[in-house]
Amino acid sequence: MAARNFRRYRDKAPMADMNVVPLVDVMLVLLVIFIVTAPLLTHAVKIDLPKASSSINVTKPEHIEFGIRENGDLFWNGEQIALDGLGQRFAQEATKQPQPEVHIRADRHVHYEKVAQVMALAAKAGLVRIGFVSEPQ
Repeated sequence: MAARNFRRYRDKAPMADMNVVPLVDVMLVLLVIFIVTAPLLTHAVKIDLPKASSSINVTKPEHIEFGIRENGDLFWNGEQIALDGLGQRFAQEATKQPQPEVHIRADRHVHYEKVAQVMALAAKAGLVRIGFVSEPQ
């Protein structure tokens, strides 16, 4: 019986058409979606803003070059300073607006304890912009 069904289709040529109806249906649905959502994406309020020419006023705060030698000597912008008067000097600089940056230049053989003391005094005084200066290799 199954052989009889196959004989019936053996004489006919194969169907060479592609069914494009599902493709057209999908494309029409996508077209409708894009038509509905396109106005939502470009919704903006037109405002005519005034025009003015100005330059950016960048004021760089002064910085404090703080040096620490291997033997423990401390230097404030090149002048030697004692550890006792350092807290008062940091507090005086912390009151300035804008606050100065502290650039610490420590010898590579200096003990970390000395650097930590200086950083603690600066932080206690209220200075928040503390950085380390190093040389490239």
